[in-house]
Amino acid sequence: MSKHALITGVTGQDGAYLAKLLLEKGYEVYGLVARRSSDHMYWRLDELGVTGDVRIIDGDLTDQGALIRALQTSQADEVYNLGAQSFVGASWNQPVLTAEVSGVAVTKLLEAIRLFNPKTRFYQASTSEMFGLIQAERQSESTPFYPRSPYGVAKLYGHWITVNYRESFNLHASSGILFNHESPLRGIEFVTRKVTDAVARIKQGKQKELRLGNIDAKRDWGFAGDYVEAMWLMLQQDTPDDYVVATGVTTTVRDMVNIAFAHVGLKAEDHLIIDPAFFRPAEVDVLLGDPTKAKTQLGWTPKTDLETLITMMVDADMRRVSKE
Repeated sequence: MSKHALITGVTGQDGAYLAKLLLEKGYEVYGLVARRSSDHMYWRLDELGVTGDVRIIDGDLTDQGALIRALQTSQADEVYNLGAQSFVGASWNQPVLTAEVSGVAVTKLLEAIRLFNPKTRFYQASTSEMFGLIQAERQSESTPFYPRSPYGVAKLYGHWITVNYRESFNLHASSGILFNHESPLRGIEFVTRKVTDAVARIKQGKQKELRLGNIDAKRDWGFAGDYVEAMWLMLQQDTPDDYVVATGVTTTVRDMVNIAFAHVGLKAEDHLIIDPAFFRPAEVDVLLGDPTKAKTQLGWTPKTDLETLITMMVDADMRRVSKE
């Protein structure tokens, strides 16, 4: 008998890759979708060829009744909470919405599980943005948190309420503290995809410049397709726990930009403009994850290096731009 999984945020980057992974493992996959505004919202599932295999449930993360109904409909053995207001930059403009969707909604989902079926296993998508103003050179599960954005603060609440429900109600609830993970399915508002899309447009003569903010910020970037495997592995463990998921390598935005331009035979300095409008009110300067625990306890290792990832994204955007 196949397992049932419910994924919130199924139309996002991680949701699409996770849905594909679980379908390949024989799961019945359900996805919670707040609104069906257009067919375009399913473009990531379309690109992976799994749209018709995911059973869509209408519901909103902020609606407790809808979450209980989603659990009833899906009869989920595993719930992956990937739904959130996940763009850091927007969280300053929408701090209350971010708090409700990325923070309080986690409590509503955990409470729905506790009431409907406490044996359901739960995954919470935590984030390296919780580390913020870093308190250690390499961030592990024991590194103190110091979030630097409304998004990071909201995610920290979601993280700790997951720990609280695990300890208070003996739920199998785990958090993946994922460092930046990218792919050709990344939203255009995120810096890696903004860069690769711009490079494709500049190469094809449809754009002249790329405007960015702090290009000296350092990030630990990995491939989302690798990282969803770690999510699944967490819920296969006998004991729930929290894990940092990262490559253990940090790279500046500047170097990432150079990789992208070089792939199409261009020089970044000929097209890059530093624009103060893209600097954040409070910047996270460096993030570098220590994935030792995930490697030793889950047997997980990242398979895709940054150059392979960025060139994959540039190639995908070159194909997309050429069809416009």
